[in-house]
Amino acid sequence: MIYNQPVLFFAKCVILFCMKNPQTHNRKPGWLKVRYRNTETSQRVKKLIKHLNLHTVCSSARCPNAGECWSHGTATFMILGNICTRNCHFCGVQTGTPQNCDPDEPEHVAIAVRKLNLRHSVITSVTRDDLPDGGASIFAETVHQIRKLSPETSIEILTPDFEGNENSILKVIQSQPDIFNHNLETVRRLTPYVRPDADYDQSLSVLQFVKQHSTSVVTKSGLMLGLGETCEEVVNTMKDLRSVGCQLLTLGQYLQPTKNHLPVAEYIHPQEFKRFEQIGMELGFSNVFAGPLVRSSYMADRLVEKLRT
Repeated sequence: MIYNQPVLFFAKCVILFCMKNPQTHNRKPGWLKVRYRNTETSQRVKKLIKHLNLHTVCSSARCPNAGECWSHGTATFMILGNICTRNCHFCGVQTGTPQNCDPDEPEHVAIAVRKLNLRHSVITSVTRDDLPDGGASIFAETVHQIRKLSPETSIEILTPDFEGNENSILKVIQSQPDIFNHNLETVRRLTPYVRPDADYDQSLSVLQFVKQHSTSVVTKSGLMLGLGETCEEVVNTMKDLRSVGCQLLTLGQYLQPTKNHLPVAEYIHPQEFKRFEQIGMELGFSNVFAGPLVRSSYMADRLVEKLRT
């Protein structure tokens, strides 16, 4: 959706004000301090990724859990290159003009999944509004290649909104991933400031479309907290997600990637995350994973364990 000019102008003013007047939350609380684990396993993951010319959201989005996940022999693969066509004000991924897609990328991802012996694989991407189908065909081919080389591995995809293009979304659904994840990222009120090129209702409609066209694919979404949302807004957002049949939910702390991104408005205490986790379960989510360091793909295999039993 394209926002009208007054809204865009107001959003830019808010962002500029926040960057020039950062909150006093400069020092991270103890529960957010992470030690990087440089193990033999993490080195093996790095070498494999480099050898296959792949990208990971772990590195590109500056994930604080990269060392932990790599030390456990896993990573979240990011397809369609590492340059995004959008400029979300929370995301550390590079924006600009992307290069042509690598035709070998789906196969290389599948090889990496097999070599790492992953029980659960997570595939995400940059947003590619420059492509006719938004990269849906590459998502579908990646799922097909993983199925061919690792038929026992469950597959989770974390997709952009494909600009609401139902043909693109259907193309991905028909590849039959186990989990279709699309992040709402923040509450309705903050969406124009946090995701200026996206739309809250359009993201909900993506998840709803998936449920309407597949009874087997599990839907999932995620929110970042600490951007200035209220508790009531978080709960209302969870209710909106349940209204479109979303089954899995992650809630994590927003961390400012660089000084040019939105500042942190508040550091949410771990107990607050636990409270939201409980509320989410009471609202009917199949599983909720909430905590300061939780990310969409962090310990994703744990979130789906309940679905396997």
